Amino acid sequence: MLLKTTDSAQRNSPATGAVEQIRERYAAFKAKGLKLNLTRGKPSPAQLDLSAPLLSLPGAADYMAEGGTDCRNYGGLQGLAEARQLFSGMVGAPPEQVVVADNSSLALMHDTVVFSLLKGTSDGAGPWSRQGEITFLCPVPGYDRHFHICETYGIRMIPVGLGEDGPDMDQVERLVAQDASIKGMWCVPKYSNPTGVIYSDRTVERLAAMKTAASDFRLWWDNAYAAHHLTGERIEIANIIELCARHGHPNRPLVFASTSKITLGGAGLGLMAASKENVKWYLARTALRTIGPDKLNQLRHVRFLKNAQGIVELMDGHRALIGPKFQRVLAVFDEKLAEVPGVSWTRPKGGYFISLSVPAGCARRVVALAKEAGVELTPAGATHPYGEDAEDRTIRIAPTFPELAEIEQAAEGVALCVLLAIAEKA
Repeated sequence: MLLKTTDSAQRNSPATGAVEQIRERYAAFKAKGLKLNLTRGKPSPAQLDLSAPLLSLPGAADYMAEGGTDCRNYGGLQGLAEARQLFSGMVGAPPEQVVVADNSSLALMHDTVVFSLLKGTSDGAGPWSRQGEITFLCPVPGYDRHFHICETYGIRMIPVGLGEDGPDMDQVERLVAQDASIKGMWCVPKYSNPTGVIYSDRTVERLAAMKTAASDFRLWWDNAYAAHHLTGERIEIANIIELCARHGHPNRPLVFASTSKITLGGAGLGLMAASKENVKWYLARTALRTIGPDKLNQLRHVRFLKNAQGIVELMDGHRALIGPKFQRVLAVFDEKLAEVPGVSWTRPKGGYFISLSVPAGCARRVVALAKEAGVELTPAGATHPYGEDAEDRTIRIAPTFPELAEIEQAAEGVALCVLLAIAEKA
């Protein structure tokens, strides 16, 4: 089993007589006046320090890339050849099918959605915006920024279940086969945000092979945590680009990644990989908005990381810093919540989040109590389209940014808020 949960649904809840004691403990925690933030999956300052050499690279005299490219000047829309080579393994495509852009993969995802709406896809019947209602499938729990893109541009969202092997493929296959308005699907296939789910090879194969009513259906394949392992096991997933091509759908996947949680969050590199036809489509449209990316930043990443092994070694450094934080949160939850009915949490093998599930109707109250006590959490519902978790159960925990001692305090505060919310509801 790639995803493990702790489930205590059959165990005893806090006794009624303990409710006042829980309130007293909560008041004492609140009186500490803490200011802890677990809202976003941000690298900590210590993680950023691992890439401090980037700040002095490539150096005043080092600005020429392969092929005599002067990185100080315009051009190079697809990115430096050596940068595309460096990251080709991470995105699972040959360098000629890779785009290296500026710091945000989210910007690449946003632009590919908007380009499809306004101009159509590389193999479609014209702009999506002229084809009536457009729909995306959204595995839940999922990434709130994916959902915000859809909501902003009027794309209808259909939630689909997310299990231990990935999306509910029976549901997905049924929907895409019968509804031509379904043009896309959001996927975080490895160490998914926020559950840590890893798509099985069988799931990836079914996504690649499935029949869709829309001939220009796309998978927005956000492999944000491709190299972000939390254990010594470096899990790999099936190559969606190769499988889609094998099943006759080469243009289906748009694969995204970045170095934002590898090197410097504010000065990383955004990556996209796709079929040759899709790369050509993307570059033709993005040429209207830029004359080229920051090639000096690409060059300094090449100088710093050097090769695929350099990425592995750097990510081992990240794991050494954040792995203990995840373990500390899990240890607190094991100690404080193991006997509480309806409470479970994931034990991810990679990524940036732990997903905490509380009894139905309690998540918003837990988040509100935590905020009042000085522990800021991602809003309840953010993990679902339109910000609506119908069961009000899911809370995303982001352990990476605070210091280790702060993480323990924050986890204890969250556990206490869970107990209080459940006691109040009972």
